[in-house]
Amino acid sequence: MKLVDVAEFYSEQGGGVRTYIEQKLAASAALGHETVILAPGPEDRVDARQGGRIVWLKSPVEPLDPRYHRFKDPAPVHAALDREAPDMVEGSSPWAGGRIVADWPGPGPRAFFIHQDPVAVYPHTFLDRRLGPDTVDRLFFWFWRYLRRLNNRYDTSIVSGQWLADRLARFGLRHLHAVPLGVRKDAFSPGLRDLETRREMLAACGLDGRDDALLLISVSRHHPEKRIGPMIEAIARLNRRRPVGLYLIGDGPFRKRIDRLAARVPQVHVAGYLRDRAALARALASADAMLHGSAAETFGLVLAEALASGLPLVVPDRGGAADLADVACAETYRAGDPADCAAAVERLLGRDRAELSAAAARAAAQRVHSPEEHFRALFAHYDTVIARRRSAAAA
Repeated sequence: MKLVDVAEFYSEQGGGVRTYIEQKLAASAALGHETVILAPGPEDRVDARQGGRIVWLKSPVEPLDPRYHRFKDPAPVHAALDREAPDMVEGSSPWAGGRIVADWPGPGPRAFFIHQDPVAVYPHTFLDRRLGPDTVDRLFFWFWRYLRRLNNRYDTSIVSGQWLADRLARFGLRHLHAVPLGVRKDAFSPGLRDLETRREMLAACGLDGRDDALLLISVSRHHPEKRIGPMIEAIARLNRRRPVGLYLIGDGPFRKRIDRLAARVPQVHVAGYLRDRAALARALASADAMLHGSAAETFGLVLAEALASGLPLVVPDRGGAADLADVACAETYRAGDPADCAAAVERLLGRDRAELSAAAARAAAQRVHSPEEHFRALFAHYDTVIARRRSAAAA
C-alpha cells in the first residue's frame, strides 16, 4: 500500500504528532508499505526516511505558534497527490488540510484522521468555567455542522480512542473507527526509577533534601489548551499544607507566560523541552505521579508513557486523558479547576504508592498498545476501505 498523509500539524519541533509520524514511517517500512508525508514548512524540500519520505511544501507560518506552518494554497498539495498516486490518502486536519484532501479530484479513497477536537482546544479552554462544557458545545453548533459535512466527504474517519468516537457521534459524525495510539512501552519502565534523579528534580523544584516531598511531573506543550496555569495554582494550594514539587517538561508559544506563573510558586520548575527520550523515560520513572492539565487531547501519548513508567495519573475528567484514567491508578478532577485538581492530588497522597505503581504498570500492559499494534490495525482497516472502494467501482 502507498499511503500519503497530508499532515498539516506536523513540525520538526512538534510533540505528539511528530512522534506519531516518526512511528508511522518506521511501521510502514516494517510492514512493507510506503508512506509519504505532505507537510507545510518554510521551504519546498524532500527528506528521505525509512519507510517513505517527508515532502515539505512551502506554506505560511502559523500565527499562534511559529514552530508550525499551515496549508493555504491547494494547488501544490493537489499536484503532489497527483505525482504520488496513492492507494489511500489521509487528511489529518479539520481545517485547510482536511478540505484540500476532500477537494482533491484524484481517485484514491481517503481517511479523515481526527487528531484534534477544536472546540475543546479553544472554546472549552476559555469558556468552560463560565458557561459549562455542554453550553459551549451548543454555542458551536455551526462548527459541528461544518465537521459533519467534511466527515461525509471521506470514506472513513479515524479517532484515537472511544471517548472521542462517542463524543463525535453525539454530533452526527459517521463511519468513525477507533484505533488507539501506541507507545514504545519497552522504552519506559518502572525499573528506570533512580533516586538520585528524583533528588535532582526535587532540588530543581526548591525542595532540596526533602525526600518526603511528593514529586509530580508534567510533560506538556506551553499552550492555553494544556491548562498549565491551573496546575501551577494547584501546586501553590498544596504547598500550604505539604511539600509538593511540579517538574514541568516542555516548551511552546506561551513559555514566557508559564515562566512568569511558575516564578510565583517556588515548588514549580520549568525544565524546558527535552529531546533525549532516554532522559525523559528516566525522569518519568523517577517522579511519583503524572499531573496533566489538558482536556482537549484526543489521546495523550505522554500519559500512556507515564503508565508504562509505573506512574499513577492525576488528570482531567474529560478528553483522551479520561480514557486512560483507570480508577486503580488514577484520580480525576474537574478540568481547569485548581481547587479540584489539588483535592485530586490529596486523594492520591492518601493511597499506597506501591499499589498505585503496580496498578499503573498493569494498566499499561492491558490498555496501552504498542505502535506496531496500532499501525497493523490502521493499515488493515485501510486495506478494507480500499477493497470496499474497488468493489463498489467494479459493481
